[in-house]
Amino acid sequence: MTRPRILCISFSDISADARVLRQLAVLAEFGPVTTLSYGPKPDHAADHVEIDSSLASLPQTVPGVLNLALRRFRAVELAAPAVKAAREALGARTFDIVVANEARALPLAFRVAGSPRIWCDLHEWAPAERTHVLSWRLLVAPFMDWVCAEYLSRADVATTVNESIAQLYLADYGVPTRIVRNSIAYRDDLVPSAMAPGLIRLVHSGGAVPGRNIEAIVDAVELLGDGYTLDLFLVPSRQADGYWRQLVERIARSPRTTLHPAVTPAELPGALNAYDLGVYLLPPQTPNHRFMLPNKFFDFVQARLGIVFGTAVETDRLIKEHGLGVVTAGYSASDLADAIRVLSRDDVAGFKAATDRAAQELSSTSDIQVERELLSGLVGA
Repeated sequence: MTRPRILCISFSDISADARVLRQLAVLAEFGPVTTLSYGPKPDHAADHVEIDSSLASLPQTVPGVLNLALRRFRAVELAAPAVKAAREALGARTFDIVVANEARALPLAFRVAGSPRIWCDLHEWAPAERTHVLSWRLLVAPFMDWVCAEYLSRADVATTVNESIAQLYLADYGVPTRIVRNSIAYRDDLVPSAMAPGLIRLVHSGGAVPGRNIEAIVDAVELLGDGYTLDLFLVPSRQADGYWRQLVERIARSPRTTLHPAVTPAELPGALNAYDLGVYLLPPQTPNHRFMLPNKFFDFVQARLGIVFGTAVETDRLIKEHGLGVVTAGYSASDLADAIRVLSRDDVAGFKAATDRAAQELSSTSDIQVERELLSGLVGA
């Protein structure tokens, strides 16, 4: 039997995109994979089409913005600079299966030659991806809603990150989605690290993106004072150089905070394992924030850290169900400091032991099985 030719589209740098990297490993089990993305050729790709990282994946040109404002969505669905470049680079190449990572890749996926089967992996709730930004809310959100209404029901299969967001897709578009969490592989080589005498070590990892409230975490460790440190493993945003410079300056003014170079997704749990509490404090500015279940939650679990998160539906449930840590009362630096200050060293050690017990259940084993099942169905079809 001839193995299917698979195209994986992601308007991200896949080498730094943990979810898509895990997806690629499964895709490669079924056939040769061509990746279409920003950045270099990632692991598990047989071939790669690189998009210039300076090209926007949304129609941000003057004509594009005008068409968005006038709701001429058909005129802009393939007009974004990155989409135009990708379509030209693909030319008449044919594929049997196309994976569209996020809704914005759907219009392109349906133009790929070869009448492919299409899997849309919806990383979050597409119509509200950045609705905390006024221009996005007014111009892009209606376009993303149109893309979902136009294309989602025509995809052969769709997945998303958790049950809360799956219910939104079902309610608004009538599209059932399978759940593939942002979980990572079980790390049987890691155990909770010993706590340092007289010190509780906080750590945060992820993208240095405006709105992620990293500043509040830095301020919180200063409020906590002696006996606490904060280490940051941050990936600079591709489109926020000014914010990155301001953040680095703020970190430099905090004697208890250390900034480390970013590490690869595969290396991250090992790098985080030396610490005690993984912290994240994201204000619920969008539905995606309220229903988040991010990569870093699963990174912290496999690193065997206690977890301190700002309240959100899905993470609250797992933290309480498994006794992994605490949820803050709010999203300010003082809220985070208050939640941590009352924890004893025995409390922190207990949380680390709880993540160790839950690590296998919260690993990617069941999520990979979902991906294999749906790909087997696409290959069979």
